[in-house]
Amino acid sequence: MKNHIRSLRKEANITQQELADIVSVSSRTIISLEKGRYNPSVLLAYKIARVLNVHIEDLFIFEEDDENEH
Repeated sequence: MKNHIRSLRKEANITQQELADIVSVSSRTIISLEKGRYNPSVLLAYKIARVLNVHIEDLFIFEEDDENEH
């Protein structure tokens, strides 16, 4: 899933390691999240949103899947 974590983190002037430390994950997890290789749990997404001072919905780019439309 695509997301805005990297740009929001940079706007907040927080390094990947700082964000990782604050939300109690490894910097590797933050890197994977930013590259869209890993989808966070709801709890982790909530923690990241709180740190970046945004709504959880603001972290992610939701794309409609044409196959799921009825």
